[in-house]
Amino acid sequence: MMRKKKRPASFSVNEGTTSFDAPIDVLKKKPKTNNFYMHSSQCTSFVLNSCRSSCVSKETATPSKKESQISQCKCTFQTFNSSKRAHMFYWHSYSQFCQIIKEFISGLESHIEDPERFRNCLLPSLPRSAGEGETSSFQESLVRLLLGVEMLQHTVVIRCTCTCFSVGEGGLNIPHLIITQLKWLDRVVDCKDLGCKLMQLVAVAPVEVQRDIITSLPEILEDSQHGHMILTAVLTHSASAVFCLSMSVAQVRGAVMTTVSAVQLEDLPVVVKFILHSISASDSSEVVCDLHKKLNLEQCMLSSVLQASQSHEKSKSSYSVSSCSSKDSVALVLEVIKSAVRFQKTISEAWLKAVENVHETEDHKVLDVLVLLILHSTNANQSRRGAEQLLKVKVRRGLIQEALLSRTFRDYAQVMRGYFPSILALAQSLLRSPDCCVVPFGGHMYKLAFTAFDSYCQQEVVGSLVTHVCSGVSGEAGVALELLCELVSQKPTEMAQYAVFVKGILDYMEKLNPQQIRQLFHLLSSLAFRHDQHVSHIQDDMHIVVRKQLSSTVPKYKRIGIIGAVMMVGIMAAPSNAGVSQGGTLPKDTHRQVMPLLELVRSCSEVSAEATALYYDELANLLQTFPLDPLVQAWIGKSVLEEFQEDFVVDLGAEIVVNAFCKQTDPEMKMKVVTRLQNITYLQTLLETCLAASPGFIPPLANFDCESPEVLATTSSTAPAKKANRKSVGKKRKASDSKNSSTDSSQLEEATLPNESQQDHPEKEKGTKAAASVSSYRPFFRELDMEALGVLQCGLLSRSVLDTELHSKVREEVQLGPAELLFLLEDMWHKLKFSLASTPAKKAPFLKVKADRAVGFSRLQQKSSKDVATFCVQLLPTLCTHLENCHNHFQTLITEKQGVVDALGVDVKEQQLMCSAYQLLLQVLDTTFSWSGFSQPEQRALLRRALGVLAKYIHAYYLLNLRSTVPSLSAALSLTQLIITLGQCGGPSPGSHRNAIASLAKHFLCQEWVTVSGAKDRGNKHNDALHSLLCLYLEHTDDVLKAVEEIAGEGIRELLTEAKDTRSRSWATLCRQTFLVYYKALMAELERSVRKLPPGRQTDSKEVQSEKLLTWNIAVRDFHILVNLVKVFDSRPVLSVCLKYGRLFLESFLKLGMPLLDYSFKKHKEDVQSLLKTFQLSTRQLHHMCGHSKIRQDMGLTNHVPALKKGLEQFVYRVKAMLTLNQCQEAFWLGNLKNRDLKVMKASDWENHFGSQPNLEFWHN
Repeated sequence: MMRKKKRPASFSVNEGTTSFDAPIDVLKKKPKTNNFYMHSSQCTSFVLNSCRSSCVSKETATPSKKESQISQCKCTFQTFNSSKRAHMFYWHSYSQFCQIIKEFISGLESHIEDPERFRNCLLPSLPRSAGEGETSSFQESLVRLLLGVEMLQHTVVIRCTCTCFSVGEGGLNIPHLIITQLKWLDRVVDCKDLGCKLMQLVAVAPVEVQRDIITSLPEILEDSQHGHMILTAVLTHSASAVFCLSMSVAQVRGAVMTTVSAVQLEDLPVVVKFILHSISASDSSEVVCDLHKKLNLEQCMLSSVLQASQSHEKSKSSYSVSSCSSKDSVALVLEVIKSAVRFQKTISEAWLKAVENVHETEDHKVLDVLVLLILHSTNANQSRRGAEQLLKVKVRRGLIQEALLSRTFRDYAQVMRGYFPSILALAQSLLRSPDCCVVPFGGHMYKLAFTAFDSYCQQEVVGSLVTHVCSGVSGEAGVALELLCELVSQKPTEMAQYAVFVKGILDYMEKLNPQQIRQLFHLLSSLAFRHDQHVSHIQDDMHIVVRKQLSSTVPKYKRIGIIGAVMMVGIMAAPSNAGVSQGGTLPKDTHRQVMPLLELVRSCSEVSAEATALYYDELANLLQTFPLDPLVQAWIGKSVLEEFQEDFVVDLGAEIVVNAFCKQTDPEMKMKVVTRLQNITYLQTLLETCLAASPGFIPPLANFDCESPEVLATTSSTAPAKKANRKSVGKKRKASDSKNSSTDSSQLEEATLPNESQQDHPEKEKGTKAAASVSSYRPFFRELDMEALGVLQCGLLSRSVLDTELHSKVREEVQLGPAELLFLLEDMWHKLKFSLASTPAKKAPFLKVKADRAVGFSRLQQKSSKDVATFCVQLLPTLCTHLENCHNHFQTLITEKQGVVDALGVDVKEQQLMCSAYQLLLQVLDTTFSWSGFSQPEQRALLRRALGVLAKYIHAYYLLNLRSTVPSLSAALSLTQLIITLGQCGGPSPGSHRNAIASLAKHFLCQEWVTVSGAKDRGNKHNDALHSLLCLYLEHTDDVLKAVEEIAGEGIRELLTEAKDTRSRSWATLCRQTFLVYYKALMAELERSVRKLPPGRQTDSKEVQSEKLLTWNIAVRDFHILVNLVKVFDSRPVLSVCLKYGRLFLESFLKLGMPLLDYSFKKHKEDVQSLLKTFQLSTRQLHHMCGHSKIRQDMGLTNHVPALKKGLEQFVYRVKAMLTLNQCQEAFWLGNLKNRDLKVMKASDWENHFGSQPNLEFWHN
């Protein structure tokens, strides 16, 4: 705040000074020339003369004079104020000094008893004789001059405020004059006391004086005292109870809204309450969005903590009290929001909309998590479901991350405790979700709730996790068991108290898969054998369960017993449980439990070969993962290894040999491993031919921890089902063709798209038998370890071969060929999809048996996702090298064959292998960098390492150059997705990156794709890739509406003018067979882009309204073009897409577009009229489609009709309301719209018939 500068005061005394006693340090600092100090008698005379002369001059002033004269100039008072310390220090007695001040105050009080004199003291004064330094004839009033004397200021303020209301005004506003004297003082001695006096004055003063005092406070008090005098809470609380006009409420709310970011934390609840209670239904969304942007609880908490920590008056105890009060204030703010949400539905929807409108990860705040919990905790089911769905969407898109949730629990644990039921319910819902992207977030909520809350909440968390395990859902149970294992390892003491709850899972082991059984026994063994008396009773229960399962004759129960017993041995025989033993031997009591248990497992598993094989597998896995006591290892080596190789290793095939020797660094051993891989790929080709000739063959199992009937059902029933399905579809197609004679030939072509899988293999149509896919027999092959993928690093290997004369002149060379590369890449991709998948698994159809995804990944399941990702990062240099080799291969092929794919001399089989390897390399890289774990703070170092490795070999521009060599549309999609994924790893995508992706996707869409054999690429896989690529293009283009108009207005128009078998010239992938793919993507993206448009507001400027109106005009024109295409392409799938997205577009127009028309009609009447006319043509066509669907009696189409008809009716009434609002009711006319066929009239006829009408006409059935 600006303050007046002090004028430099100069005061000197020429008289000599007498000696007196003074402190030594003061005497040393005494000036030599100008003696500043005075004798005490001189000081006394100075004060008396100055003060008395001032009073006398005032007294002698006549009432008729407008100005008062004062004998002393202003410099005298400033000089006296500067020398006050010398007076007080050198005064002979303190009592004499007080007596002088008291005498002066008494004289001043008697002087101002007269109202006329008091008025003169408040008015500007006139010096009796102007000095040399005076530049003006007027100076400040006597009261103002006395307030400048620090030793008199406090007393003068008290006397003036006490006399304020006892004096008649006499034509002048005396209180205003007094307040004016207090403004802009050079220094306020006791600012806090002055503020208290003013507040006391406010309590008893009239309204005008109160207003004057409140508005003058910033000019009276110093900046440091403004925080103590803020009246935000009082004013807002009072304003909420005062009735005023809506316009005034909006103005007050706007003024209060500007202070939200700077208001004190203790006043924040009252401010938020006023804002939320002054909201109307029409402006709730706008006000809440503005409040959401400005309300930052973290910043308020930080400022409050900093103020408390920087204050030198507060101790540690007061600092903790301040922290508690800050948390209480946050709790009050949330309680205010909760009460507003509970009793006003519009505010609840507005908060959901405000959180939904945040589209960047950095913009999400702790408030968003707390608001979602508040919305979920309300009794309204709609609010609860909306909060739950919104949280899932935000987590799925990576906008609300685990770091934000951790920060919320860390800083607001006390507040979060009140919403524990909602936290538990949300965690349960997320953990049960089929979307694997949101499941880890739910698990993180469980862990944070267990760590941050009390014992009651911990018990509820453990009970809920146990419920998840016992639910019977494989994925849900697996995640819950992993969480329980993490809690046991991190909080063993706390978890030991709830071991009884965990033990209850033993009754539901039938629903668990083998890996989950391993986790369960590892969990229980860690609790039971930790030498704690609270959990020692669990040991007996575990031994009873294991013995019971081992003695069972049912293979499933026996497998449970074997897995559980071996896992118990691993925990009991670990070195950490060796106690006080010396030499690494187990204690006697533990040894007496371990050895008999191993003997029991061995004897019980000898009854069947599968049980023995499972026992060997579990022991081998135990030795690789757990450090065991030497005595236990010796017993296993003596009793098992003698028969292990003959009875187990030899029968398992080549995969187990590759697993055993893949880590060898000797070149000769590497060559043998590569040779064994060549043998595997060759045997697979033979197996594919043999299995196709004998479809009923059932291979022996190679994985012994799974159920065989479930796998056999999925493999044996594949071929017959396809035949039956194809026949039934053919019958249905004939029936539909005979029923609808108006359908053109494009309907037949588009209806067969979902069943064109045979087009991927044209040789099937010639009657030749195709080879069976080995991938369907994956459970019957031995699993490759992750370490076996290290063979990808092998380059050209060579060794010397001895001839018959023992000479080493011949050298043998071995390297990975396309078949071996494809085999390893395919296995790696399946492993990454299982461990690092970020997309939800598809649900099985109703009454269909769904194969277990975990079959064939028994050893992979025992590795964490972090271990798998780390291994993939180690292989990144090798994968980049293979990718560059594939690019060079196709680049050379294109150069040599001049771009002809099916030229003579091209090895078709080799090209197919290289195409598949190319695509798999891109998919492996994309799956690796798409791992959701990279978003966690602890995995950021691994991501930087991966990006660093990738940057050494390839970069974004290099990946863009790969577009010239990608052999198929699926590979092109994988390349585009990889570039998008790499861009997301570095944060939000800049504009240049989005433009590059859009350009790349458009390049692929405008390219004609053919297979290696020269046939046009088509079929289900091609259509799926085309749809995904088109959606990526529309998502990353700058202007979606312009792109939709370009494709629909140019590309499809070219398709209509050409023959049926030709393609669009500008969009080579667009033909009649792919029209449905394009149409669905265009309608979906158009509706999605319109939904994101900002709604019209009354406060928008004319330019903003024009811009929004232009955008809606383009959107409505695009929609009209797409709807009119139904007249040409009238097949059932096209009608279904048009009805579905037409209703959604109509709803968005009613919600977002019509408010804009309400405010823009008067300013842009012609534009609004043109927009409504265009949209009216589309609504007529939708009405005809509804009637057409009813005539066809197609349930798939008629399901969309009720909601669409409701929207059409709302549109009619909404337009009438808009015209009424703008006093233009005569432009509305209502009539009956006749039901017409889809092709009765052309679009040009409609325009000629209705284009000349001057007014808006709406027909309603």
